[in-house]
Amino acid sequence: MPTQHSRQQTRILVQAAAAACEDKKAAETRILELDPIDSGLSDFFLVTSAANDRQAVAIADEIELRLKRNFGAMPNSVEGRRKGDWILLDYVDFVVHVFLAERRAFYDIERLRKSARPLTPSEFDEELKHALAEKTRAARNTKLARAKAKSAAAVKPAARAAAKPAARKAAKAPAKKAAVKKAASKKSASRR
Repeated sequence: MPTQHSRQQTRILVQAAAAACEDKKAAETRILELDPIDSGLSDFFLVTSAANDRQAVAIADEIELRLKRNFGAMPNSVEGRRKGDWILLDYVDFVVHVFLAERRAFYDIERLRKSARPLTPSEFDEELKHALAEKTRAARNTKLARAKAKSAAAVKPAARAAAKPAARKAAKAPAKKAAVKKAASKKSASRR
């Protein structure tokens, strides 16, 4: 079961791959969030279409280059690059499918994965931004709570330190009074 952090990292990689598809003028880019029970090893499929085999190779190359350069992520395997009608980039946590339009219609991966939740790149981007904002809020709240606890812990010793001189004064006051009384009684005894 992937951790929340690794799932968020995967989402960031998928988002970068979708942006590479858009930059290379890919058509009908969809992200399928696979059902964890049904998916097996992968969390997401990114499915996109190209007008011809050269564009398909260019899209796959751009995805591979961008993920390697920006994140150090390399595909576990690459299939179909020579033919160019269906290129598959397997990044383990997500798989990229770059199809020619006719091949995509023939294989219809979206229909085969009925339990998957289809998202457009912009919907996916909004979800990622929302998740990151929630994570940031939670981190800030945790940091704020720690700072409050730390300042409260720092106040206690300061309060104790401030209380110590007052306690010493209070303890000295009866002794001082006793000394004053003793001195007064000595004075009165010497006068007699």
